[in-house]
Amino acid sequence: MERMNPSANYEPARERRPQFWRLAMRCAQIAGTVDVIFFFLFHALGSPILAWVNVVSVAMYAGAYYALKYHRNKIAVVLIWAEVLGHAGLGIVLIGWESGFHYYLLMFIPAICVSASRRWAVYALLALWGYYIALDVLMWYMEPLQPIPQTALHIVHLFNLSVVFAMFSYLASYYLRMVVTAQRKLREMATTDSLTGLFNRRHMTYLAEKEVARFRRSGHPVGFLLLDVDHFKSINDAYGHEAGDRVLGFVADVIREELRAQDLIGRWGGEEFLVILPDTDSVKARASAERIRNAFLARDWSAITGGDADVTISVGVSELRSGEDLSAAVSRADEALYRGKTAGRNRVELETI
Repeated sequence: MERMNPSANYEPARERRPQFWRLAMRCAQIAGTVDVIFFFLFHALGSPILAWVNVVSVAMYAGAYYALKYHRNKIAVVLIWAEVLGHAGLGIVLIGWESGFHYYLLMFIPAICVSASRRWAVYALLALWGYYIALDVLMWYMEPLQPIPQTALHIVHLFNLSVVFAMFSYLASYYLRMVVTAQRKLREMATTDSLTGLFNRRHMTYLAEKEVARFRRSGHPVGFLLLDVDHFKSINDAYGHEAGDRVLGFVADVIREELRAQDLIGRWGGEEFLVILPDTDSVKARASAERIRNAFLARDWSAITGGDADVTISVGVSELRSGEDLSAAVSRADEALYRGKTAGRNRVELETI
């Protein structure tokens, strides 16, 4: 649950952990359903007081659900804590420790650790531990106030154990999904350019080195395209950097659409892009570059820039040579690109021999 500090700001916490609060809503629904079952179960087992306690519990979970729905998270946390602590304590005092109501208190442990800061988590865990121990010690010295037959007590115990087992399994699967999702996002952040969705330079270098190693083993050709958006600075100056960012995103889409599934593309820097073409010699690489260049000419850029600017691209082409490294192949593509720029742009230039 969220921090126990009454002055804590719950709205920023909700924004930081929206999945946690959605989980809390689902748990409130499940807990309310369990209390409905308890209502009929305790009536059948001859404990009407605990049966009607569950009516109050259902109302509290319903209130917590709608509080979470409308982002009143502090109210929801208070209702959930009050219900679980009160219900568990009352159940133990009325029918005994063997009923298993204390199991529900343990479910707060992962919720506290996930949602609270370290300082408040320690306070909350200590308070929960103290309450748990106090209930246990209390039942050493007193008999249940409304005992039920031993068979009925066993049924309640097994029911509580089964519910808590199921809830812990659900929470464990949620936390596992959360960890896997976080790891995937971290991998994407480490390998992907956020603006274009392409590989970033670091990951592109890693992939390129793997292609170089494969070339050295197999001798299969590897083509390189170094692409640069023509007059990109003038687009930024005329239409603004937001329009420039949209252009770069669209440029990435156009290049990607013209490539094969096995081709690799990354943002190399600024408005420059690097394409690696496995099993492709310089002649075929040049043909791919021309196809990309013509795709730019066929696009309507006015909707992207918000003006009448046409976006063109210049491309330098090279092929990996025996005995050379990645930087040499990219350098030759860069030299070819420079020649295309000086020759008027909107051109594809092949490396010199």
